[in-house]
Amino acid sequence: MDQENRRKRKKNLPIQPKREADPAEELQAEPPVKIQRRGRLRRRWLLNTLTVTLVVVAIAVSAFSLAMYSYYTSTILATLESKAQTAAGMFRNYTETTYLSTARQFVNQFEDKTKIEVQILNANGRVLMSSIMDISGASAYSPDVAAAISEKRVRTSIGVDPDTEDNVVSASAPVVYNGVVVGVVRMVTSLQKVQAQMLRIVMVTSAIGLAILIVMGVLASYFIKSVLDPVIRVTETAKRIAAGSYGVQMEKKSDDEMGELVDSINDMSMKIDQAERTQSEFISSVSHELRTPLTAINGWAETLYNGEVRDASDVKKGMSIIVSEAQRLTRMVEELLEFSRMETGRFNLSVEPIDILAELEDAVYTYREFFRRKGLELNYSECGEELPIISGDPERLRQVFCNLLDNADKHGGSGGKVEVSVSREGEEVAIRIRDYGPGVPEEELPFIKYKFYKGSSKARGSGIGLAVCDEIVNSHGGSLDIANAPGGGCVVTVRLPMKVEGA
Repeated sequence: MDQENRRKRKKNLPIQPKREADPAEELQAEPPVKIQRRGRLRRRWLLNTLTVTLVVVAIAVSAFSLAMYSYYTSTILATLESKAQTAAGMFRNYTETTYLSTARQFVNQFEDKTKIEVQILNANGRVLMSSIMDISGASAYSPDVAAAISEKRVRTSIGVDPDTEDNVVSASAPVVYNGVVVGVVRMVTSLQKVQAQMLRIVMVTSAIGLAILIVMGVLASYFIKSVLDPVIRVTETAKRIAAGSYGVQMEKKSDDEMGELVDSINDMSMKIDQAERTQSEFISSVSHELRTPLTAINGWAETLYNGEVRDASDVKKGMSIIVSEAQRLTRMVEELLEFSRMETGRFNLSVEPIDILAELEDAVYTYREFFRRKGLELNYSECGEELPIISGDPERLRQVFCNLLDNADKHGGSGGKVEVSVSREGEEVAIRIRDYGPGVPEEELPFIKYKFYKGSSKARGSGIGLAVCDEIVNSHGGSLDIANAPGGGCVVTVRLPMKVEGA
């Protein structure tokens, strides 16, 4: 397509107003970082671990002790209930007179009377005889007796003996003759042995719990040491880095998460060291780059002001140098401003539908005459097919094309020729700018897009132009690749997606 037609097509595209950056917004300072004071993590961690372990052990000991006490008492009650029921069943067919004589014989022959007290009671709850001692006529102060008489079935209870003040369990079974309660058989035993056994169980389980607590304390201390010691080393290294010891490295002792943290700290330290050295080189380079045009401008301005040059051609030459150097200073200041916006996250695009071929041809047309005056040939290969309208920021993309052409002049101008081509590759448009200069050393290619990086190049520049170009292209969803071309020279490839925003 004819270049003039492309420029007309470009002028007819809808233009959206570009948002101007607010100076107050750009100068807004970062909010201060809040620093939280923390206690001793080791002591807090150990205390929390031991507290949780102590609570768990206490609950376990209490639950086990209660379960064992309930088991013992329920077993004893079941035994007493069974024996009382069996004894009462023996007397059901006896009258009151025969019941008493038979009961006395039963009491005397009872096998477990050393462990269990057998009491024979009348229908009123008075003790007629006992296997322990003579307490005839006494009243059995127990609710199980009254319940057994009134309900005519076996009843049990747990209480305190009023005479000995010992905890006892008892079971009372009524003796029924012709539907009438004629007496009660009561089995009673003390819980002293059960309580003594429970005391031993509590002591043993408490000792086991204490041993568990000690073991947990030792294991927690070892675990805390294994975790916190590397953290302390990382903290000390971070403090050294913050104090200015850039590039310091830590020894990696494990391949776990802590090892990954050590790798990250080491990588950060190296990058900070590299950034610090690069920034120092950048300051030195920018100072030199600024001094050179300022010296030229100042020298020619003083010469013209003092009237030392009278020839019209020399005056024109001096004014041309002043304009050229001022333009170079302007470009450097613009690059620094772009870099500042990139660093602070205020790098914005004004996206609109654009004709990418028209934007590229504008840049080529601008540099063609400039290259011709320097004896540098600029060849442009048009795309063999019509490319669709894409979304992009025309000013930013034109900045990319001009910067890449300027780099081709500075770094590859010795080759005498620069080639620009554009083609469609799938759903992307690929723009290539190649020079025939010395190329880029292979070891410098991975770093050539880094901020402030100039490598072994002696050409003028701040070292941030390619970083800005890469940021612009990435913001458009594309990519910028730099490589050495076969046969010599360097080739830069810009790929942009062929789509319109909102389509």
